[in-house]
Amino acid sequence: MARNQKKQDKEKAEAYLKRLLLARTATAIDAAESLTDQMNRIRDAQNDVRFMVKTYLPHYATAESAAFQIEYANLVANNPLFKGFAEWGRGLAKSVWCNVIIPLWLWMRGEEVFFCLMSDSKERAEELLSDVQAELEGNALLIHDFGEQKNEGSWALGKFETKDQRFIGRAFGIKKKVRGVRIGHRRPNYWSIDDLETPDTIGNPKRMRKQAEIIERDIIPTMTGHHRRVVYANNKFARVMTQTILQERHPKWKVHQIKAYNKATHKPAWPSMYSKQYYIQQEEDMGIPAAYAEYLHETKLEGKNFSEDMIQWAKLPGWLDFDMIIAHWDIAYTDNDTSDYNAVRVWGVKDRKFYMIDCFVRQAKMKLACNWMCEFKKGLPNGVNILFQYESQFWNEEVQRNIDEAEDAHNVSLNIMKVDTPHTNKLGRMLKMVPYYQNARTYYNEELKAHSDTQIGVMQLCAVEEGSNEHDDSPDADERALSALEKYVVPARKKNDGDKSWRTGKMKQKYNMP
Repeated sequence: MARNQKKQDKEKAEAYLKRLLLARTATAIDAAESLTDQMNRIRDAQNDVRFMVKTYLPHYATAESAAFQIEYANLVANNPLFKGFAEWGRGLAKSVWCNVIIPLWLWMRGEEVFFCLMSDSKERAEELLSDVQAELEGNALLIHDFGEQKNEGSWALGKFETKDQRFIGRAFGIKKKVRGVRIGHRRPNYWSIDDLETPDTIGNPKRMRKQAEIIERDIIPTMTGHHRRVVYANNKFARVMTQTILQERHPKWKVHQIKAYNKATHKPAWPSMYSKQYYIQQEEDMGIPAAYAEYLHETKLEGKNFSEDMIQWAKLPGWLDFDMIIAHWDIAYTDNDTSDYNAVRVWGVKDRKFYMIDCFVRQAKMKLACNWMCEFKKGLPNGVNILFQYESQFWNEEVQRNIDEAEDAHNVSLNIMKVDTPHTNKLGRMLKMVPYYQNARTYYNEELKAHSDTQIGVMQLCAVEEGSNEHDDSPDADERALSALEKYVVPARKKNDGDKSWRTGKMKQKYNMP
């Protein structure tokens, strides 16, 4: 164990020395320049981030800075309370701008920067933070214009402070406690969340929700001063991610999304760095689905029986226009990372068309599903035809207790019914929905496109096939709701040409003749 740790420490030190060497050799000092020239350079760098990059960070400026990169840097600099996402396609220098250029630029403009960087592990966070640390220690022109920065007593990897403490850096893994972070009276004022997602988190919505809560409840409260910035660097390569959950919860946070190239023309967003031919080749090498996900933030779900193309997004009819609304709850008793989902799917029918109105699809306790149903019912106008139901096989006293407690807490009665479970194969039941989608009889609420619960439901639907090990709680609830709604569908009467849409009757009278 100790030997492995020593090896890791040695590798970290060697990697940092390489960064330091790059920083030291990147710029040079003109011994003959005047003080006026030096002051003009500093002023221009403070006012123009493009000039700052070319002058102080030429080793990062291997290509001309893109317009979208400049725009994002200015958005952050001009808003001391900025919170937003550098949701740029792969290879567009998200980390460099969020973790090196922008914090350095803020510091050069006179701000005190307490920079905290969080990643999926402490080691990864230290690696990302070491880039800006190496610039402060070794960049010759930066030192010439702003003074010696390395503080010998406080200069460890992932944990450093400059001599005057105007720039402080700390690295954290997602599992590391961040509450109460401070240096004397100084508290963090710039957080960067970078490289947070892993294959494990992408397959675990519950864990992603937990990560979102850490950012909301732990990270943001560490900042108490006038400057409280949070930047989040990641492309949107999956349907549901920590960042999409945050975006759904915080619609006022800035989503600065940049696609790496135009899908039709292959014109690059960063033309000084990439060519049209580069992205054409990437599509050939990676395959279209992977290239679209990594570079364009487009993830298309294609299953054997259901595909995303089958889903029609539409504006909902008025509440009172529905013939009937069914809310079906597929119950799960536990809420761990491998448990089933508590899925409540609300469907309505109108004119033989079925509308997915709203949903709750989470690995959560039953209590949360009950609370959601109560809140949903409380938000309905008077006169709406709605029934809440769940399968009778799931009933037990614990289920009833959760329902009763939620109804009492929200002062509402769900009148939820137990319905019998059909004695047929579940996969076969769910596959009965295929004609509904193929014949364009199903519509999804267009306001739920970015809703994480809805997207999880779409992923589960597209995974429905023989031999699948994916969760299917949401499509199972869909099938039960649609089956119940069929009872309220009026069959269309076939008309012959020339038939009227109305009929007249004949009056029959009997006369008693004298």
